[in-house]
Amino acid sequence: MTQQAEHVVPGHGGSASIELTDYWWYRVRSRLLKTILEPYVGTPERVLDVGSADGPSIGWLTARGLKVALDIDPRGLEPGTGVCGSAMQLPFADASFDVVGAFDVVEHCEPESAAVSELARVLVPGGRLLISVPAYQWAWTDFDDENGHHRRYTRARAIAAVEAQGLEVLRASYAFASTFPLFAAERAFRRVRQAVSGDGRRRPADVVSVPEVSPTLDRVLTWLGGVDERALRHRDLPFGSSVVIAARKPR
Repeated sequence: MTQQAEHVVPGHGGSASIELTDYWWYRVRSRLLKTILEPYVGTPERVLDVGSADGPSIGWLTARGLKVALDIDPRGLEPGTGVCGSAMQLPFADASFDVVGAFDVVEHCEPESAAVSELARVLVPGGRLLISVPAYQWAWTDFDDENGHHRRYTRARAIAAVEAQGLEVLRASYAFASTFPLFAAERAFRRVRQAVSGDGRRRPADVVSVPEVSPTLDRVLTWLGGVDERALRHRDLPFGSSVVIAARKPR
């Protein structure tokens, strides 16, 4: 299931994690994803990681047997390993994996239904689909253009996309609630800056840039992420800049 990937030009913005594996958002997301989703992982023999360029966030997602990484951008794969391919047409047989993770992937895919259908197709009956997507269409800015996004989500919208493919949603929550005021302010600033500059819609970036943060702000954002982490152990969050879902394929 592995192959040496040749370089191809991705149809979306290259993940910032290609160059910034230790950026605060990836570190915090790893903890939040683990808190929300790990109870639904079980002890899988075969795991598929779709969109593995964001690998810094999912080191916790392991398999007892085979773990396969897939990304459309070969820079997101460790040299000599993984599969270079698209979530829109996964190069695997039906019912190949016990767990499929696709973190910040589906928003890059059009039509959405084709991507979610493919993720469900390669799951065994009873297998678990774990996904995250960016929240709120009103938060759309040039950052989404550069990432090659097609849409942002509400919790209800993400649940509907998963249930439309016959999957049972086990948990659905927002994440990054504690940092949400800073997120909203940063997005408002971006929109004003874009309006003043007169820039139109941007093309996807080769590697997406992210806001620089000082060491002090890094510590503050990391601490705020810890507030979310503690809350998510007990309850879903009512808002946030990401939506996270665990779902199961019927037996």
